[in-house]
Amino acid sequence: MNNKFTANKKVFGTICGILAAMFYGTNPLGALKLYEQGMNTNSVLFSRFSMAWIIISIILIIRKESLKVTKKEFGTLTALGLLFTASSMTLYFSFHYIAAGIASTLLFTYPIMTAVIMGLIFKEKAGFKTIVAIILSLVGVLLLYWTGDGGTLDITGVILVLVSALTYSVYIIVVNRCPLAMSSFKINFYVVLYCAIGMAVFAWLTGQPLQLPHNAVSWFYASWLAVVPATLSLVLMVYASKYIGATPTAILGALEPLTAVMIGIFIFNEPFGIRLAIGIVLILSAVIITAYQPKK
Repeated sequence: MNNKFTANKKVFGTICGILAAMFYGTNPLGALKLYEQGMNTNSVLFSRFSMAWIIISIILIIRKESLKVTKKEFGTLTALGLLFTASSMTLYFSFHYIAAGIASTLLFTYPIMTAVIMGLIFKEKAGFKTIVAIILSLVGVLLLYWTGDGGTLDITGVILVLVSALTYSVYIIVVNRCPLAMSSFKINFYVVLYCAIGMAVFAWLTGQPLQLPHNAVSWFYASWLAVVPATLSLVLMVYASKYIGATPTAILGALEPLTAVMIGIFIFNEPFGIRLAIGIVLILSAVIITAYQPKK
């Protein structure tokens, strides 16, 4: 009975990890659309997080869940909030320097960072299955976006994305290693609150006024960012990290760049060739390898 319960938790955690990655992969869609509408990065992120905080607050009110936390929990939540603020801010700013698809590709270095940190600090050994999944995922991601034209990327954009990847990998590890005795909604109530406050403070320090969405299109994409890659992705990622671990959750993140490719094909009519097909197959193979739990 206990083995069956454990297996069910792993299946649930795997599904959460897959959905979290796909939802998070829609970040460029909402962000770039809002940039086209004239909103600056600070305003886009502030709108995203403040709206997500309102949504989560309503959910907590309906659930009648207490917001009380202990000093230890407050410290962990503060760390999570700061980490996610840094990760989101650096990723969104990178869109101004390099293409969003390339940024999503570079962001996927976070599974490697997660595995390395878990190995160096927590002595977690990466099994053969994990190593194969990481290699397949990275090769697949390179095939998705490699153009072979010999061009170089803007170093500022590259550094911003790598910082985003590092802070996101640490975020996943903190969720996994510092378990909080509270619901995912309550955790993310504080995380997105920190993010909204952080973006307001950053806007004030940089002298860039915050802008509210000014038309129906802006409100739609701001709402999209608040609901899909912010609320849903964060909540699901917490469950995934708790039930299947930090490294598998990070590897399932291969679906983030895959989602970006599919959006490009079906929404923006980008070309689909053999290179993209092979990359998608490799990424899906890595996800299947990660998700597969052989019966004992």
